[in-house]
Amino acid sequence: MNSGKVIISLLAGVAAGSIIGILFAPDKGTDTRKKISKKRDDYMDDIKSKLDDLICSITDRFESSKEDVDDLIEKGKSKAQQIKRKISY
Repeated sequence: MNSGKVIISLLAGVAAGSIIGILFAPDKGTDTRKKISKKRDDYMDDIKSKLDDLICSITDRFESSKEDVDDLIEKGKSKAQQIKRKISY
């Protein structure tokens, strides 16, 4: 699943939950707003954490791929030097 879709779905869920909470809240308005604010903060912290994990994962994959490419380049250079030596003899 696309990470953008996941984030949009999470935000839509937060919005829907907030609206439902307001409509069906048995508490006073100020208490309800505090609860919604706390939930929003909790969800935002969760989203930030998941986004950080995603960024770390992408960074790790990029670094791994970069190392693989560097190794491949070195092998290619080594092979080219071997061929060059064979030709020059």
